[in-house]
Amino acid sequence: MNSVVASITYRAMLGRKRIWLLAALPLALIAIAVLLRLIGGGDERTAVELMEKFAIGTILPLLGLIAGTGVISPEIEDGTIIHLLSKPIPRPSIVLTKFAVAASLIVAFSAVPTFLAAYVLIGTEAGVASGFALGSLFAGIAYAAVFLLVGVLTKHAVVVGIIYALVWENAIGGYVPGARKLSIQQWGQTLADQVSSSPFLKAEVALSFAVPAIVIVTVVAVLWAGQRLRGLSLTGDE
Repeated sequence: MNSVVASITYRAMLGRKRIWLLAALPLALIAIAVLLRLIGGGDERTAVELMEKFAIGTILPLLGLIAGTGVISPEIEDGTIIHLLSKPIPRPSIVLTKFAVAASLIVAFSAVPTFLAAYVLIGTEAGVASGFALGSLFAGIAYAAVFLLVGVLTKHAVVVGIIYALVWENAIGGYVPGARKLSIQQWGQTLADQVSSSPFLKAEVALSFAVPAIVIVTVVAVLWAGQRLRGLSLTGDE
């Protein structure tokens, strides 16, 4: 990990309009939780449904898309990545640093707000808050790796990422039984289910599959992105 690259990436991410998107989504989640609590809807079933459908099902992939593509796609699109690649910094190190930044943003803007939202609703009851925070953390890291790879592979990373998040993760992965094993959000829910004792949370994917899948997808995506960046032309043709 390169501290200079990390510093530049953090400044770019936290200084652009993306910071408003990163902040708006978790704030919306917490606001909904507060509203539900005020109107008397703070029960365990509601908390689980909010975490499943909104926190992990909607917000998490969007945050992964914003963070994962945001740390590298703009630089590739406007050609400024060429200046970074011309420096004596190993390209895999650049990708690893970009991934670390994206993953840390996921922790700050997804895992922590997810815990807070669930805690506002039902406190520590049935381990729902800690369970979904854990699921959001590791699933978010996998999302960050996947969307980082997408950002390196194509200049249309946001479009491809949105299609993936909406079509595969929500439509196909959420409702087609066989496809759920290949859904990152389903892996996150499996981790949540291991911590939570709530009867309203039922994992669709076995833990023995979900954990290795998260590790493999994350590692392969980061390594692939590093390899792809290694072959990126310094002339800016790619």
